[in-house]
Formats: sequence, C-alpha cells, structure tokens
Amino acid sequence: LATRPDVAARAQRLRQDLGRPERVILSVDRMDYTKGIEQRLKAYSELLASGHVKVRDTVLVQVAVPSRERVGQYQILRERVEREVGRINGEFGRVGEPAIHYLTQPFDRAELAALYRVADVMAVTPLRDGMNLVAKEYVAARVDDTGALLLSEFAGTAAELSQAYLVNPHDLEGLKEGLLAALRAAPADVSKRMRAMRAHLHEHDIRAWARSYLSALDETGPLVQ
Repeated sequence: LATRPDVAARAQRLRQDLGRPERVILSVDRMDYTKGIEQRLKAYSELLASGHVKVRDTVLVQVAVPSRERVGQYQILRERVEREVGRINGEFGRVGEPAIHYLTQPFDRAELAALYRVADVMAVTPLRDGMNLVAKEYVAARVDDTGALLLSEFAGTAAELSQAYLVNPHDLEGLKEGLLAALRAAPADVSKRMRAMRAHLHEHDIRAWARSYLSALDETGPLVQ
C-alpha cells in the first residue's frame, strides 16, 4: 500500500500542507489513558520551551481517535489533552505554524500509509500495551528504509523491534532524550535500524506466526480429559 503512486503523492501533499518542516513527528493513538498521550505532550512542550526543538523546523502531528466517549473519565482525558494542545499552540505556535496538528477523525488505511511515509519520527510511547500494531505498520510503510521509531519499552512489540529508540514513558527526562536522539540521529544509523526492523517483519509475518502457534499446539500433544 505504501508503494502505491497515489499514496506517495498524498504523502508529498501532506508534507506541503504541514509547511515543509525539516522534521515531522507523528503519533497515532486511541484516546486512552494507557497510550501516554499526556506524557508525550509534556515532553514535547518542555523541548519547545528549552529551545531544543523549534516550531519552524519541527512539527508534531497527533492523531487521537476518540474512544469510549460515553465513559466520563475518557471525556475528562480528552478535555485535558485538548487543553494542553491549545496551551502549547498558544505559547509556541505562530500564525500558520502550529506546534501541534491535533486530529481526532479516523483515517482509512491509504491515508494512514501516507501519514506514515511523511513521518520522520514515529512516537509510539504507551504506558502499557499488549502489542501496538501502529509501530509495525510504520516500519512496514517505510519502503525507503528511512524513519526513526521511538518506542515505549512497555509496548509488546518492543520485544521484537529492539532496533527502535526505546524509552520509558514514565521517565520524562528519558522520554525527552529519546525524542531528541530520534530527531537528531544520523541518516546512516536511522537506515541501519530501519532495515533491521523491516527484515524482522518480512520474516515474522502473519503466516510465520500461525505456523509457530500451530506447531506449539501440536507439541503439547492431545488434551487429557
């Protein structure tokens, strides 16, 4: 999907719409307490305040699809996130140059693939997660072996994608350092890491998972009644 000409063209338009920044950071999450959205925004805000990241050079695109909106605590979380985005844009943004592009609508797969192709850094920093396929989708979409994956060590996929820039999202200073490392990494290092992660995904696809799962079941032998 990421290699389709229409997706590549859409990615180019998206970067132009973002003002052609030097670096685009992308996060794609459900609006959920486990996803670490507030911690990520705080880390980004402090990097802007310290001058380590500048709005004209870098932009954060935060996709936060609403979840469980009938549950009061999730409504409160969404309100807090939106207030923080507004505060950061009000403090650090300029006319026509917001610090954060905050999107809450769902995207189809082609649009997501275009966003993945635009992102120089993919920030997947949940406080706790079972697997998190967004990280794998990003790696799969980086068909030119570029792009840095900032990944929480508490995401299940961190056990597989060990070449990512691993962080502890509970550690604010460590999260900031990891984000800066991903933003400032040498292209050769970024490509080396991405090639290794893409090779892992090619080898460990859904068919490999099914084979290993069925083999493990077969090795257990018949169930004893």
